[in-house]
Amino acid sequence: MDLISADTKIKVSSTLDKSVGKNCLVDGSAETCWTSQEGLPQHIQFRFASKVTLERVLLTFQGGFVGTKCAVQALVESERPSWNTLTHVYPEDVNRQQKFELDLVSALPDGTDGIRLVFERSSDFFGRITIYDLKLQGTIHP
Repeated sequence: MDLISADTKIKVSSTLDKSVGKNCLVDGSAETCWTSQEGLPQHIQFRFASKVTLERVLLTFQGGFVGTKCAVQALVESERPSWNTLTHVYPEDVNRQQKFELDLVSALPDGTDGIRLVFERSSDFFGRITIYDLKLQGTIHP
């Protein structure tokens, strides 16, 4: 099941300009993209209306501007909520969609209402990231 809906709040660390903003990540168009400014790390943060368990990340980058090391983080609620790294994925420097299957149920049995993808490395010398499509799939908790 797709986890990103109209109720999902999305934040990004930076945007090159308004024509390549965060809304382009999930608009379903192959013609639009999000591009970060220079510098690492870059991140994309999602806040959901209810708890979710992330099972799969699907990413379509522009070759040459790929986040080649990506930390998958979850918001852990406590006295002081914090972002905890659950795993890393390593996208290839290609244009096609890449799918990453995740097994995070044991790490977050009750789910989370926040997911963040942190791009720690880029195939671009200047650290820019360009994503044409991003999907998060998994289970939505009642």
